[in-house]
This record gives sequence, C-alpha cells and structure tokens, in this order.
Amino acid sequence: MTLDPAFIAEAFWKLLSALPTTLLITVVSVLLGFLIGAVTALLRVYRVPVLHPIASFYVKFIRGTPMLMHLFLIYFGLPKLIDWLSASFGWSFTSVQIPILVFVLIAFSITAGAYMSEIVRSGMLAVDRGQLEAALSVGMTRTQAIRRIVFPQALAVSLPNLSNALIGMLHGSTVAFTVPVIEVFGQANIVAMTNWKYFEAFIAAAIIYWALTLLIEKSTSVLEKRISLYNRGGVA
Repeated sequence: MTLDPAFIAEAFWKLLSALPTTLLITVVSVLLGFLIGAVTALLRVYRVPVLHPIASFYVKFIRGTPMLMHLFLIYFGLPKLIDWLSASFGWSFTSVQIPILVFVLIAFSITAGAYMSEIVRSGMLAVDRGQLEAALSVGMTRTQAIRRIVFPQALAVSLPNLSNALIGMLHGSTVAFTVPVIEVFGQANIVAMTNWKYFEAFIAAAIIYWALTLLIEKSTSVLEKRISLYNRGGVA
C-alpha cells in the first residue's frame, strides 16, 4: 500500500466545506443539551414530585442506550408522530417539510441532555449545602440562591466534565452521516469514493477532529485558570 500525501492535502481542503455542519451539530446539541440537563438535574437534586421519577427514567434510558439508536428513534419515529398529529387536526404541515438536520439536532440534544444532567447534578452536589442555607438566611429566595450561589460554583466544578461532553458530541456528530447529513466524516466518505483512497481521506478527517479537540482542550484550560485565579481572590 502506498500513501498519497498530495491527496491527503486535497481531501483536507474538500472536507472543510462540511466543517460548518459539524460545528453546528456540536454547538447546538451541547447548548440545548445543557439546558435540558440543567433542568433535569434540578428536578433530581431537589426531588420535585412527579417530575423527579420521569427525569430519572429519562437519564437512565438515554445513558443505557446507544447514541445511534436515539438518532434512529427520532429520525424514524418523530415524523410518524408529526404526520399523525397533522392528519388528526387537519394541518397542512407534514414532516417532509422539516429538514433532516432538525431531527439530528433534536436527537443529539436529547442525548447530550442526559449526560449533561449527570455532570450538572454532580457539580451541584459538590457545593456545600451550607451556602444555600446562608443565602436563604439573608433573604434570598431559593431560586435566587440556586441561580446566583449554587449554579455558578457547580459550573466551575463541572467545567472539565463539560469539556469532555463537548468533545464527545464533536466525535459523536459522525453518526449523523447514517441518516444522512453530510458533516466532516460523511464528506470524507464522499471524497474517498472518487478514487477509493479512503485511508488518505480519513487521515485528513482525523486531522480536523484532532485540531478541534485540541482547541476545545486549550480553551478549557484557559478558562479553568481564570476561574481558579478568581477563586483565590485574584483578578480574572
């Protein structure tokens, strides 16, 4: 087998056209997943009646099943639900009008939400409960205390795990090609099929994913240092 460095460079530039889709899937899924996870974590930490067991089941089910299965369940199941509702209520709107990317974002956000929930929950549990009680004693409502005292500290504690979740979703975005949505991995397959140089195409894709991962790790390291400096009483 001979390696073609020239094709690696050629494939690299062709794969960059799919980079926006990969970033969109990753960023939107993580942001929506974080919102879902934060709400789920609050329901579980403070054991909200009725909603607490539902939140627990959601986390256990999603964490206990593969990411690809979530994608297929949403991709094949949600359109059927939308079309059934449309037929039942006489809507002109159907699932065909929804871009495939939307179903991918929904599925990945649901997946990210379950994992983010455990990260946020562990961060909240790491904050001394006495701080919440102190905030309540000076007149804050529970909502204010959670938002201004507990949550910021929980995020600081959870930052390394949140970074890992972001990297995990970046790498997990590759399964979007199965439905198909053309992101970097999917584009690598398409580029490779032009002359069957899969090895070179996947090397180019690996370089892109590696560079993005290093960027996330570096950004997290800088943010951790700033938070650490602030916690020591310095100027961030």
